[in-house]
Amino acid sequence: MKFDDIDNLCVNTIRTLSIDMVGKANSGHPGLPLGASPLAYALWAGSLKFSPSDPAWFDRDRFVLSAGHGSSMLYSMLHLYGFGLEMEDLKNFRQLGSLTPGHPEYRHTKGVEMTTGPLGQGFATAVGMALAEKLLAQKLNSPEFPLVDHHTYVLCGDGDLMEGVSYEAASLAGTMKLGKLICLYDSNGITIEGSTGIAFTEDVRKRFLAQDWQVIEVENGNDLDEIDSAIRKAKREEEKPSIIIAKTHIGFASPKQDNCKVHGEPLKPEEVLATKKALNWPSEEPFFVPAEARERFAAQAAAGEKDRKRWLKLWKNYSEANQEKAELAKAMLGREIPDGLFNPGDDFFDKPLATREASGKVINLMADALPGLTGGSADLGPSTKTDFAKEPARTLHFGIREHAMGSILNGLALHGGLIPFGATFLVFSDYMRPALRLAAIMQTPAVFVFTHDSIGVGEDGPTHQPVEHLMSLRLIPGLLVLRPADAWETLYAWETAVRSGRPACLALSRQKLPLMTQYREKMAAGVKRGAYLLRGPSTVPAIELIASGSEVPLLFEAANLLSKEGIGARIISVPSFELFREQDQAYKDSVFLSGLPKLAVEAGRGIGWADLAGMDVHVMGVETFGTSAPAEKAYESLGLTAEKIAALARKLARG
Repeated sequence: MKFDDIDNLCVNTIRTLSIDMVGKANSGHPGLPLGASPLAYALWAGSLKFSPSDPAWFDRDRFVLSAGHGSSMLYSMLHLYGFGLEMEDLKNFRQLGSLTPGHPEYRHTKGVEMTTGPLGQGFATAVGMALAEKLLAQKLNSPEFPLVDHHTYVLCGDGDLMEGVSYEAASLAGTMKLGKLICLYDSNGITIEGSTGIAFTEDVRKRFLAQDWQVIEVENGNDLDEIDSAIRKAKREEEKPSIIIAKTHIGFASPKQDNCKVHGEPLKPEEVLATKKALNWPSEEPFFVPAEARERFAAQAAAGEKDRKRWLKLWKNYSEANQEKAELAKAMLGREIPDGLFNPGDDFFDKPLATREASGKVINLMADALPGLTGGSADLGPSTKTDFAKEPARTLHFGIREHAMGSILNGLALHGGLIPFGATFLVFSDYMRPALRLAAIMQTPAVFVFTHDSIGVGEDGPTHQPVEHLMSLRLIPGLLVLRPADAWETLYAWETAVRSGRPACLALSRQKLPLMTQYREKMAAGVKRGAYLLRGPSTVPAIELIASGSEVPLLFEAANLLSKEGIGARIISVPSFELFREQDQAYKDSVFLSGLPKLAVEAGRGIGWADLAGMDVHVMGVETFGTSAPAEKAYESLGLTAEKIAALARKLARG
């Protein structure tokens, strides 16, 4: 398209609204909106498929503002394009309870595709969105009906590309040939501390060429036609992802242009007026929108509605011509999970299994019934047991890129149509923590599979034996953590995870655990409630033995020792702290009986168990790093044996 003076007026409308928002709040980041608004406007006006009346329309283009500190620019555009943000919302920028928080928040503000702010996360998550589009297009499209046919755009800055996660994600995007991923790089050469030259001197062009991207350069980041031409060139490339390196000026037209202070400091009132004067802005009135600009934005929004209506007609024709594929599409987009899927016969598990092995069997059990199930590992498939046996093509190979894997899983989940999972060892969840935290904030329904979950890792020693990780994951609000005690609990943990519609972590053992098939009915009911009575004593109980995961079988051994002395023990399995906390008080009181001493056992840090039970709990845990030895020797050396559990329980029971 050819841009005109009204389009330039539209760009300046975005700029001035943005700095007025920051100014009124006396908080925020004026530099990016002033410099990058032409990039965003050229994209939205010339190429982006979007629908203000239906922001979640499935075949829309995705736009991710990875540089989330520039949120005022995005909010200005959402207001001007009619996504439901009113002028009053802009005036309440960064205020308590407003629809315009400091950084964009998914599910909070219509039109925001993901929560951004931690730099690099938006870039890497956009890779996941583009991967989802490619996978769904391969599965659902036909030559005459391109049901899934959209692009993922991400606007990032220098800070995003300095973060290591962007290197990991860009490398994978090039390897996977994600041709519908387009990055607009706001290259202004400034960070908070000054010129990028003090810490970031690499040749970004060569870096992305080396990662098999198409690189397009825009010399004038204010030239809408040059930007539009670059975007159209990027869209013509069908295999390589594209990065458009646009030379811009942070804080453009302000007295602080090209100054690091304009990044995150509000302009003073006189500086706002000087900026508007430099832009030939027609009014000094804050939050002013010229009528010509508002009309142009409305016309572009109406064009977006036409795109949506064309797709709805395509969907109708697709459904009539391809009923079977249409049913498949409905099932995938609706995350339909058939009844009975998680009810195989008792012979499904027929011998002791590590819960990582049980998980692998469950993944392949689910595969036929859940066509959207897809995932893999960070180069650990043989160890995490996360490969698809019948359809190897459904296995995702993330490479040794845990940080990017976490973000990409978020992107796959946010896009919709897939049930994604990714796996690594629990100790390496540290690499994924920013993505896990964002998953919890956004409530993205991805499954994070963490195997080798304790000192049971054994010979690899303290570097690979997680001791603090379970509790630290349980501390993240909204993150569901499940640590099953045997193969059957693993089956029901997977069911809970995929049905929950929220981010879930599975903590799975390396070592084999005995099957408890006789308690299967209790497990089916109990896992989804987080904690439950697994076995009661035949006599009056004198103590409650509590554990998760691989320590539950130890409780059985200890309880058998105690029973020989006439001491009755209730055995309580706790696969999920989070689910148990969500139960009503009557259920909680039925699991943990008042007045009985309690002993919790876990091969990790013990802090947190008392909070779960809401009363005094004695804990046998691991309060130091592990040790290099076979698993059973490691448990013995750190005091986690049936004999020692029974010895402490005996003392507690007898007062």
